[in-house]
Amino acid sequence: MLTLPNLLTLSRILAVPILVFLLWKPGWYDYAVTFVLYCLVGITDYFDGYLARAQGTVSRLGVFLDPIADKIMVAAVIVMLIARPPLQGAAPIIADWHLIPALVILLREIIVSGLREFLAGLRISVPVSQLAKWKTTLQLVALGALILSGAVPHWAWVHVVGLASLWAAAAITLLTGWDYLRVGLRHMD
Repeated sequence: MLTLPNLLTLSRILAVPILVFLLWKPGWYDYAVTFVLYCLVGITDYFDGYLARAQGTVSRLGVFLDPIADKIMVAAVIVMLIARPPLQGAAPIIADWHLIPALVILLREIIVSGLREFLAGLRISVPVSQLAKWKTTLQLVALGALILSGAVPHWAWVHVVGLASLWAAAAITLLTGWDYLRVGLRHMD
């Protein structure tokens, strides 16, 4: 249980309350610290899986906790960004439109988690597709850029990159979510 990959995964889960605290009533400094912490957490996401495979220490706990850690972090950051300026536009109607990709991502995570649990009960495994990995990458870039845009608001291009990546991640989220749903529906007879 106390392998380095599992400790890295647990560190991601433990970092979530810190990220939420920093985003609660942020100033530019809080966004800067949050961005650094968010990047560190993202790096651990890569290394926990890499190290587990390289060292031959893939564990059931790691397989269980890794996607949970990802979903907790993404959901917490999205919720905090919805409540704070980085996901809001200059006018309220613009901010409202940017809620759509955030909600698509959150809802897909809930649906896919439920499907995976259902299929696991049937002993059916659904591997993560390459497209789902791209979705995760775009999602992480989007959230990181939106956090960073709070630290350096005069870099408008960072905010644009964050929003464009968020919309792209949401589009891929719909595609991968549909793929998971099709697999799940085939086994619901």
